Amino acid sequence: MSEDIRVAIVEDDGATREGLGLIVKGTPGYDCVGTFPSVEEALRMPADAMPDVLLLDINLPGMLGSEGVKLFLSKYPALRILILTIYAEQEKVFESICNGACGYVLKKTPPLRLLEFIREAYDGGSPMSPEIAQKVIAVFRQIAPRVRSDCQLSPQETRLLKLLSEGHSYQSAAGQLNISVNTVRNHIRSIYEKLHVNSKSEAVSKALRQRIIS
Repeated sequence: MSEDIRVAIVEDDGATREGLGLIVKGTPGYDCVGTFPSVEEALRMPADAMPDVLLLDINLPGMLGSEGVKLFLSKYPALRILILTIYAEQEKVFESICNGACGYVLKKTPPLRLLEFIREAYDGGSPMSPEIAQKVIAVFRQIAPRVRSDCQLSPQETRLLKLLSEGHSYQSAAGQLNISVNTVRNHIRSIYEKLHVNSKSEAVSKALRQRIIS
């Protein structure tokens, strides 16, 4: 059996923090290894207690989550940080992503979907709620120079990349394309190789610039 995904939570609202912890801990394949009300307290967790994925609220007392991302990654370089927020604040979205967060999701995300996001982050992906993904794409369309593509993505790979750019998870994209999640992962590896990128956000950005997707 594979090991559980170790998750820690930084959230100042006690009820929300407890609820998230119960969801994670009560789901097979996941384990909640710590909950904290602030960035400052979470940074004091010992190195041997480091989680695989950190759910980090963006609006916290003291240091904001968007500011704390760099500190967490300087102390725990392998940590995957998934930002949680109530609102899709464009400025904070980009600050967090630029600081190294791997994904950005709204707190209203249903529990099962949130667990999918956690697993996607653990697997090296960059999950985003659809509302967040739309904002990211809108900005890329405004600022990214358009260049012609010399990459030869297959029609299936192009359709998959389009779905991921719209905020679909691997599971959801697999359902849309009527293929397995393992096939999705194989396509993703092929896309990364062809585009010479290492993450979903890089792939989407390059695909938009090169008019592979729109």
